Amino acid sequence: MLFRIHDHVEEHDVDEAVDALRSLADLPCVESWHIARSLDERKGRILIEEATFADEDAFAAFRTDPRHRDVAARMSEISDWWIGDYRA
Repeated sequence: MLFRIHDHVEEHDVDEAVDALRSLADLPCVESWHIARSLDERKGRILIEEATFADEDAFAAFRTDPRHRDVAARMSEISDWWIGDYRA
């Protein structure tokens, strides 16, 4: 997933968003979890979320977890999203 942070968002709020996203790594349904900032900011501040789940049930559990919902609500206030969910 890519989060394009809105231009008016303060840098400390971006740092808090990174911390919030990273905090989801320990959810039991998560197999692999990486959060990073795009190295090239010519198109704005982009946060990258790369996540792997064991199966569709684990992904469904993640999507309904209250911690994920809280972070998602926070991210929706400060960013636009580009989402790509796929099965390998």
